[in-house]
Amino acid sequence: MDASGQPGENGTMVLNGAEVLLRVLVEQGVEVVFGYPGGAVLPIYDALFKQNAIRHILVRHEQAAVHAAEAYARSTGRPGVVLVTSGPGATNAVTGLVDALMDSIPIVCLSGQVPTALIGNDAFQEADTVGITRPATKHNYLVKKPEHIAPIVREAFEVAMRGRPGPVLIDLPKDVVVSPAPLPAPGEGRLHRVYAPRVDADEEAIRRTIAAMKQAKRPLLYTGGGIINSGPKASEGLRELARRTGFPVTSTLMGLGAFPTTDRQFLGMLGMHGSYEANLATHGCDLLIALGSRFDDRVTGRVSGFSPHSFKVHADIDPSQINKIVRVDVALQGDVGRTIERLLAAWDGEGQDLTRWWAQIDAWRALDSFGFEQDMAPDAIIRPQHAIRRLYEATQALGRETYVSTEVGQHQMWAAQHFHFDKPNRWLTSGGLGTMGYGLPAAVGAQIAHPDALVIDIAGEASTLMNIQELGTIAQYRLPVKLFILNNRYMGMVRQWQELLHGSRYSQSYSEALPDFVRLAEAFHGTGMRATCVGELDSVIERMLAHDGLVVADICVAQDENCFPMIPSGAPHNEMLLGPDAEANAAKVTAEGMALV
Repeated sequence: MDASGQPGENGTMVLNGAEVLLRVLVEQGVEVVFGYPGGAVLPIYDALFKQNAIRHILVRHEQAAVHAAEAYARSTGRPGVVLVTSGPGATNAVTGLVDALMDSIPIVCLSGQVPTALIGNDAFQEADTVGITRPATKHNYLVKKPEHIAPIVREAFEVAMRGRPGPVLIDLPKDVVVSPAPLPAPGEGRLHRVYAPRVDADEEAIRRTIAAMKQAKRPLLYTGGGIINSGPKASEGLRELARRTGFPVTSTLMGLGAFPTTDRQFLGMLGMHGSYEANLATHGCDLLIALGSRFDDRVTGRVSGFSPHSFKVHADIDPSQINKIVRVDVALQGDVGRTIERLLAAWDGEGQDLTRWWAQIDAWRALDSFGFEQDMAPDAIIRPQHAIRRLYEATQALGRETYVSTEVGQHQMWAAQHFHFDKPNRWLTSGGLGTMGYGLPAAVGAQIAHPDALVIDIAGEASTLMNIQELGTIAQYRLPVKLFILNNRYMGMVRQWQELLHGSRYSQSYSEALPDFVRLAEAFHGTGMRATCVGELDSVIERMLAHDGLVVADICVAQDENCFPMIPSGAPHNEMLLGPDAEANAAKVTAEGMALV
């Protein structure tokens, strides 16, 4: 049948399954698909070839396709779409799907499957994709009939976006996508009842929260990625709530940018590598309002010692997260953006005098827990914190819209500490799963979504090599991504824990055969640069940002630098390690804490 379709029963248009799939994707507003072809999805790729509404981005590995789609979704607020083949194509995507699930990123992953008659026969490139991805997704589907394609795809987008966002997988057997399939009008032919999660918190819970806010002398707003997922109005509401109440604000790693990190009311990130003032405020507050955050173990430290004297309020759209880790006094189940709107409507400004609380916070802040000393001699070794601060300052001077992705490790924490974000959706990192190799394909997704923006992947050399093949994707689509590698020749966070917990026995954490990143960049049709000392750093950053194309900047930094401050695993927030006194630090790590690393 041709792409124009033929009329079926009751005037319903009939196409083949692949064409119906693409028609519904366009209907859902999809403009970009990240994918990699294979035998089971060739009919879909043939249909893609015959249309111009959807752009396909050919990645070099299916894991990278999902990470790119995650960043596309995170930076735009629209779902990311992935297309992979059966068997190894689908299994390669699993890491990205789990990453999206843990960080609440809306993804629709389309996976090919062997024909229905061969399912269960160990056919070539067959895998039980639905079984494998059931715990890796918010929901998944196996499409058994061509007439189910349209309603399932429409429902998948609803499930991915509504409530707590997350990844949804649709497994498409090859015979289903080549068979004639109807294209019912939107809203027709539903297979299941409407997915309608609760979005409005209970009125009594709102009232109790306002009462607690009025009585609090040491309040704290603890914010997370749920605010960003709720949309721009939620971030605007948070800023207004902080302004009107005068409450201090802290954030999880995933929530950075929802509240301006340069604002005086912002205390910095809390948790394992958070600021001294944020963690001490969390420990000492009498009211903790968690907005769109899930009490992750990297935030709470020892749960029994987490914010021990506070009245706790938890606003979250996912009921399974409430009282899952930390018991709270008030549950505000619903969309966090709408919850903030209702708190603002109910707040009359009659709160306690917070002067003493802010004086205490300012005393903690005066410690400057993110501070460091950089020898500014031209031949001095570059400290990684200095490199990130100079990068941030250079981007500020440019005034361009900037998106930053990271890999995972020490560089990720230093970026969170020293690169500031005053808008949501500009910070793209792997939080819950901590996936090395996330940042480079994430930069691809962000650059595709924002072609005129400056996109930088702040990376470590070990993480960079996890998905280095995506330099080929960047080259093919002429993406001006900047890869800023803090190269200390170690898996830095692994080395830090080995120093702290295992007597500095650096077992398999040193990279003994690194490539020449400058020449590697050139091999992928890009430009390579290197800074080996302080005197070279600013020039490399300036030339990198000025170059209109792919740049790999190899920034050789101190090899033995550790990331501080930090809360040892299993310790409460008031037992932070502020510096590199290894003997004193090791004494503070418990056997329970070692097991939690």
